[in-house]
Amino acid sequence: MKVHFIAIGGSAMHNLAIALHLKGYQVSGSDDEVFEPSRGRLNKYGLLPEENGWYPEKINQNLDFVVLGMHARKDNPELLKAQELGLKVLSYPGFLYEQSKYKTRVVIAGSHGKTTITAMILHVLHYLERDCDFMVGAQLEGFETMVKLTEHNEFMLLEGDEYLSSPLDPRPKFVHYRPNIALISGIAWDHINVFSTYENYLEQFDLLLEVIEHGGVVIYNETDPEVVKVVDRTKNEVKKFPYSLPEYRVENNVTLLETPEGEIPLEIFGKHNMNNLEGARWICNQMGVTDTDFYEAIASFKGASRRLEPLLEREGLIAFRDFAHAPSKVKATVEAVKEAYPDHHVLACLELHTFSSLNIRFIDQYQGSLQAADEALVYFNPEVVAHKKLTPLDATKVTLAFGNPSHLSVFQNNKELLKRIKEAHKKPCVVLIMSSGSFDGINWKKELMEVSN
Repeated sequence: MKVHFIAIGGSAMHNLAIALHLKGYQVSGSDDEVFEPSRGRLNKYGLLPEENGWYPEKINQNLDFVVLGMHARKDNPELLKAQELGLKVLSYPGFLYEQSKYKTRVVIAGSHGKTTITAMILHVLHYLERDCDFMVGAQLEGFETMVKLTEHNEFMLLEGDEYLSSPLDPRPKFVHYRPNIALISGIAWDHINVFSTYENYLEQFDLLLEVIEHGGVVIYNETDPEVVKVVDRTKNEVKKFPYSLPEYRVENNVTLLETPEGEIPLEIFGKHNMNNLEGARWICNQMGVTDTDFYEAIASFKGASRRLEPLLEREGLIAFRDFAHAPSKVKATVEAVKEAYPDHHVLACLELHTFSSLNIRFIDQYQGSLQAADEALVYFNPEVVAHKKLTPLDATKVTLAFGNPSHLSVFQNNKELLKRIKEAHKKPCVVLIMSSGSFDGINWKKELMEVSN
């Protein structure tokens, strides 16, 4: 089988390319620029394009598939050549369906929690030495790639994304997977650049429920009224199983999960993670894992990459870094830290970095999201706002959008932000850093080491 990737350097695309290479396929690809870690990982397997750019001569009749990444444009020279030759051009999710259409497909969807739930399930299966095919959006300890494809595994576990499939296909990625078993963890408006209204965003989850295979199952978070609304209104005749919070308590900064076998100490914490854990348990049950085995395995789960990732702990200072950037994720993350460390001064630092978070039409969705922190610091770069061609923001607009809390300060200069962190640091303290970006290049470990000295 010969497959060519247009925009092979993407975080998802390069993992799929490696997975196919390991499966024995002949893989080629192009991109106009490839960054780390994709660059090093493609190079390791001999898949890194020799030169940056697009080369229509790579496209020929011998190719079985062309996989089109979101980074490519409709007028991409390689895409045009593939269309001219009548080759089969598929999006990333479309190709994953081709690879799994004879398997039992398990899709984990939701505005938040899907990466963690998928990671939990894979951790449990890995611990129990049970194999399955998968695609997950985070690099996991013990796994070489984020994608695994075989001919023999019964299950294909897929993290389901509601974002666009490709430049040629505006449908959400998860509709391609046609799940036999689906989970919806939560719904909160995101991707305003694509879904201009909340109603339009909700419709994507309606589409997911419509494509669940006949006789299939949807497992859903009944603590989220928006999820309940979407599940209740589907006309697809599927089995519906709700889940909610399990019983747990926090003692000496350790979360203890109540189970029929007694209390189990966990490596993770926070109400949202307990909710995620319960969803993962339900899915594992559907995949043949008993509760006893699940609880034994989940006790050693340390979390998905960039999700409440420990950054530093020394001399009265604990720091976590989290990928949280959407309002619901930010709120859940801050509340989780405060619940786990009630006696610490929680200093929450949020960077507004994405198109949605910097958009004046969307930013009021953050109202109350930082309320649980003892002090909240919000940072944004006006140059990024201008680059995205958005309405200018200022400190007053941002403060009002967050509900005008007295414990919030807004910064447009990262040096001023760092200065405030050093001033606000009170022992014992937890610093929580939240962003999908880098706060314009802050080396957090280095800076926080100086704070703790």
